[in-house]
Amino acid sequence: MRAAFAALALCTGLVAAGPAAAGLFDDEVARKQIAEQQKRVDELRQQSEGLSGRLGKLEDAAKAQPVLSLVAEIEKLREEIRNLRGQVETLGNNIEGVAKRQRDMYVDLDQRLRRFEQPGAAAAVVPAAGAAAPATVAAAAAETPKPAAAANVSPEENEAYERAQGQRRIGNYQGAISAFQGFIAKYPKSTLAPRAQYWIGDSYFNLRDYKNAIASQQKLLSAYPDSSSVPDGLLNMASAQLEAGDNAAARKTMDGLISRYPSSEAAEKARRRVANLR
Repeated sequence: MRAAFAALALCTGLVAAGPAAAGLFDDEVARKQIAEQQKRVDELRQQSEGLSGRLGKLEDAAKAQPVLSLVAEIEKLREEIRNLRGQVETLGNNIEGVAKRQRDMYVDLDQRLRRFEQPGAAAAVVPAAGAAAPATVAAAAAETPKPAAAANVSPEENEAYERAQGQRRIGNYQGAISAFQGFIAKYPKSTLAPRAQYWIGDSYFNLRDYKNAIASQQKLLSAYPDSSSVPDGLLNMASAQLEAGDNAAARKTMDGLISRYPSSEAAEKARRRVANLR
C-alpha cells in the first residue's frame, strides 16, 4: 500500500510538471512514458478508492456486530444444540421404558388369556358371604379344576406360538405376522389360534397398517366368535379406525363392544375413549 501511494505521489508530480517535462523530453518516447504514468496514476487512484470503500464497510460491520459478539452467539447456539441433544436422549430413554412396560403388560395379558381360554380352566370360586367355606385348603384345591394346557396344547404348538411372540416382543412385527399366520395355518384348531389371530391384527396396528389391522380383527370375529379374545379384537379394531380417521366407525365398534361385553376390561377402555370423543 505504501509503495502504491509513493508511486501515486511520484506520478502526480510528473503530471504537475507536464509542460516542463515536455520541454526536457520532446521525443515521442517521453510523451508515451508520461501517458503511461498518468494511466497508472488513474488506476492506482481507483484502487485506493475501492480499498477505502471496502475498509469503510468492514469497519461498519465490525461496529454493528463485533467479533466477540459473533463468538458469543456461536457459543450460545452450540449450548442450545447440546441441550436439545440431551432432551432427545432423555425422550428416547423414556420411550424405550414405556415400550418395555407395554410389552411386559401384553405378555402378562396374553398369559392370562391363554389360561382362561383353555377348556376346563376356571377361576377359583369365592364363597358368598355366610356360605360355608371348604373344610380344608387341600379340599378346596382338590375341588378347583386345573388348567388343561398340557392336555390341549402340544409342546410343538406352544413352541411355535412362543417363537411368534418372541418376534413381536422385540418389535419385529412383520416377522411376528408371518410367524402367527404360519401357526394358524399349521394348527387351525389350536386353542391358541384365536389369540394368534388377535396378535396379527395388533402387529399390523403397530406397523400403522390400519387397513390390514381392521381386516385381521374382523377375521378373528368371524372365525372365532366365541373366543375371549374378541373384546380385545374389537378394541384394537376401534383403535385402528380412529387412527385411520374414521371416527364414526370407531364409535360404532366401541358401542358394540360395550353392549356385547359390558364387564370386560376392553369395554371399560372403550367407555373412556367414547367419552373423549364427545
